Amino acid sequence: MNSELEKLGLRNDSELILLNDASPDKSWETLRALTFQHDNLKALNLAKNFGQHNAIMAGLRVATGDFVVLMDDDLQHSPAYIGKLIQSLEKADVCFVRFEKRQHEGWKIVGSNFNNLLASYLVSKPKDLYLSSFKAFRKHIRDAIAQYEGPYPYIDGLILRSTNRIQVIDAVHHERYSGKGNYNLARSVSLLMKMATGFSVAPLRLAIFVGVAFGVISFLLVVYVVFEKIVNPNVQPGWTSIVAIILAVSGVQMLFLGLIGEYIGRLYLNSNKKPQYVIREIAGFQKSEKEISNGI
Repeated sequence: MNSELEKLGLRNDSELILLNDASPDKSWETLRALTFQHDNLKALNLAKNFGQHNAIMAGLRVATGDFVVLMDDDLQHSPAYIGKLIQSLEKADVCFVRFEKRQHEGWKIVGSNFNNLLASYLVSKPKDLYLSSFKAFRKHIRDAIAQYEGPYPYIDGLILRSTNRIQVIDAVHHERYSGKGNYNLARSVSLLMKMATGFSVAPLRLAIFVGVAFGVISFLLVVYVVFEKIVNPNVQPGWTSIVAIILAVSGVQMLFLGLIGEYIGRLYLNSNKKPQYVIREIAGFQKSEKEISNGI
């Protein structure tokens, strides 16, 4: 990383902030040792695993530069594109990296594409924009993101509601250097729920339309049954159709009750000041821990 910054002439005018989101291995010991070798490196050790977006919030509140670059630590995001990202910010507030071919498992690519499709409707994402975790933005965007105090931050949602001056660059997605990614199906669904219920009321509006649709269908069925009974008095009402209708309507009701409960639950956690993150330890260039919020 520092070698790339050296090429850009930014080695002495940059800061590297590394987050350890309660990794079970010896990552923190390694990060802390690196801070003694590089004077522009700061490492944060979170008290428990808060998730990628919460950890990013901790890093953003420490960052002080005019430009911020977000990237993963698995070397799938090459530091060689940092210069291009910063150059793109001359005419934009945010720049996303679009990978030509992602080196992910099939299910993860499908899930990511599905999340991006929904984001076009839920958080007004431009349809031709891929929300990559490798991106850069200006300081005023960082400031806008850092103001968010809710316990379930969604970084891309915060970016999209702060600006529409967005650019994209193409890049090569490298294979993972070692180990396996921590994102599984449950975490992907959790990210989807953050986007859907934390930054959009579209699901609630959908509940209204679905309710109206089922109301119309029910009314038409009643009209059909009455008409059929008038035309043919010997027709016996069918238990199967009645049970099917009841189960369908009840299923939709339970689905949207659960959705409303999700919204209420998030409001409850917001009102109780659930922290975004808690920093256990800081290592690196001089700065007091008291100057960094614990995400409360």
